[in-house]
Amino acid sequence: MWAALLAALLMVLGLQAATAAGQSERSDRADRAAAAQVLTWTAGNAIDKYASAPTTAVAGQATIVFENSEATGNTTGMPHTLTFVTSDPEFNSDVQLNILANPNDDQGGKHTAEVTLTPGRYFYHCTIPGHGMMQGILTVTEGGGEDTTAPEASAHVSGTQNQQGQYVGSASVAVHATDETGGSGVDRIEYAIGDAGAWQPYTAPVVVDQVGDHKVRYRAFDKAGNVSAEKSTEFTVVAPQSDDTTAPDTSASVSGEQNPDGTYVDMATVTVSASDTGSGVNTIEYAIGASGAWQPYAQPVMVHQVGTHTVRYRATDKAGNVAAEKSVQFTVVAAPPQDTTPPVTGVTVEGTRNSDGAYVGSAEVTVSATDHGGEVASVEYSLDGGPYLAYGGPVIVDRAGAHTLAYRASDTAGNTSAARTVSFTVVAGGVPAPPCPEYDERLTVVVGTVDTGVPNRLTENRCRINELIEDEKEWTSHALFLKHVKQVLDGLRADGVIDNREYNVVTRAARQSGIGKPGQTEGYRPLFDGTADSFAKWSHVGGGSFALNADGTMTSGTTRAGLGMLWFPQRKYGDFSLKLQWRDDAPGTGNANSGVFVRFPYVHDHPEETRPEWVAIKYGHEVQVFDSPTGDMYKTGSLYGFDRVGLAGAGVTQKGTWNDYEIRVVDQHYSVYRNGKLINEFDNIGGQDFSPPRSDDPGTDGRRFASGYIGLQVHGTTDVVSYRDIRIKEL
Repeated sequence: MWAALLAALLMVLGLQAATAAGQSERSDRADRAAAAQVLTWTAGNAIDKYASAPTTAVAGQATIVFENSEATGNTTGMPHTLTFVTSDPEFNSDVQLNILANPNDDQGGKHTAEVTLTPGRYFYHCTIPGHGMMQGILTVTEGGGEDTTAPEASAHVSGTQNQQGQYVGSASVAVHATDETGGSGVDRIEYAIGDAGAWQPYTAPVVVDQVGDHKVRYRAFDKAGNVSAEKSTEFTVVAPQSDDTTAPDTSASVSGEQNPDGTYVDMATVTVSASDTGSGVNTIEYAIGASGAWQPYAQPVMVHQVGTHTVRYRATDKAGNVAAEKSVQFTVVAAPPQDTTPPVTGVTVEGTRNSDGAYVGSAEVTVSATDHGGEVASVEYSLDGGPYLAYGGPVIVDRAGAHTLAYRASDTAGNTSAARTVSFTVVAGGVPAPPCPEYDERLTVVVGTVDTGVPNRLTENRCRINELIEDEKEWTSHALFLKHVKQVLDGLRADGVIDNREYNVVTRAARQSGIGKPGQTEGYRPLFDGTADSFAKWSHVGGGSFALNADGTMTSGTTRAGLGMLWFPQRKYGDFSLKLQWRDDAPGTGNANSGVFVRFPYVHDHPEETRPEWVAIKYGHEVQVFDSPTGDMYKTGSLYGFDRVGLAGAGVTQKGTWNDYEIRVVDQHYSVYRNGKLINEFDNIGGQDFSPPRSDDPGTDGRRFASGYIGLQVHGTTDVVSYRDIRIKEL
């Protein structure tokens, strides 16, 4: 007997061991399958969708592959990201993933990451501005395969019932849902009241207190997107016993856009309300016209048809008392034809003129605007290619030189006139230039890098607020800078230029700026620091292209042919020191051709707007980048078309080596430093260096501006130059 029991025990233990071993083996296989899971996203030239993306995955370890390369269709060098969103409570937030890839980065545009996925849904998208709707949802299920089984839903009605099973006063409908073991889990429940009611999210039992017969429909969704079959429950609500014999009180109001005669333009909206202090309001009804059928009132009634209308209304309480019928009357008329004609603008320039037609000392520019279809809403002007400013009265221009003022107007219908321009020249006269410490025409007051949002207004001494604050000056201490800002703001508040709120806002910005603190004394502000945010502040015009690299550099001309420019449209600069680093990355043995544009006017609303990249060439100056011993005579350090520098003067560095560049511009004197060595000085007072002069270049006849924008040139797909660490200090 003991031998038989021992044999049976061993057999049971062996069976259990075999079962455990089988379960362990299956678990190991599942773990290995999850670990081997590879999920691949690809991107190409499109900026509104990924080229491919997975939709489902299994919980556990996974390898994420994101490829944005020429092999996946990217021929422009456009960077894309794959970012998992962690801030939306509707989706899983346990995977931190943000991959930036472009065909020219050190991985060739193909990146991988190891993550652990949990059951549920992940929302992903591209975080680079302007990339449209590059987004999607990844659904993750428990191991064992894709979840294709819908959840189960059920409902329970509760409340006080009479002998007929009717619910007295109200009924409460509770909905429940479960998902099978191993499924993705219940995601949400929805319900709808009646056959035509809209689906609504279910968050708590639904209370129905309207007297009558009711149907509540319901359904459930799991995290894999499966939806259960629609079910419903039906019941009747009756009013409790009551001695209420008083009908509800009702009222109605009509709203909408009205003409002076009280008629409604295009549409009138009728809002009905009812109250009952007894058993409570049960239903509200309305009817349109004397013979219109009664309809349940659920929301304000909108009447669009032109003509005179009557809307009748009534209400019933839960005791069955019906209010006397009431009505409202109104008239709807058609809207006048839409105004699509912009305002008509004009301009006059006045002042004392010399024999050459130039204005002596100053010119006063007056802009006018009229609108025949409505009213003029705003008038704006832009001086010398700067940002558009609100026009509040004649513009006094007293800085010597050639000027162009653009102007436009908008009406109350949203039509904006095409920009028109007037050009004139101001020469020195009896009126001195405004004593502005800096030149800063940005729209708002910016202290350091803190934008206050306060308008950058003209002050009584004809300087703008930004120009008085002197945040570009090298302050020896933060306290000294704050004292200076307080003195400026005290004066502006006393003169009525700013109010108390704006005073406090600018004061806080000055404290936040850190100007004058240790490490801030160099005074250079970054224009490009290698981040996607700083790269996004630049704008491209013309042919060619620039791409942001993963190592914090930008590279020109790798994918798109043609001559073009990447420029920094945030603001103009007058006297400055511009520092940057560049590297010749041209393929093969040749040398790349590029350049740094300075002091060119705004590329739009300008005579050269049809080819905006030429505005910088013809109206600014190009500081050349070109180390080739052959080809163009203008080598690195040259002011293109005006002042030549040979290779002996600039020196040649090996391709693939970074060079420091400093370009200093004070008044019309240009200094170019390469790797700390002064290689060129140029005074912008002579003519072109071309022989014969180029007929399409304005030369130095006054149209080379005393301030302007910064840009980088791209010549084509073989002229590959990389840039990094671009920063500027105003002098």
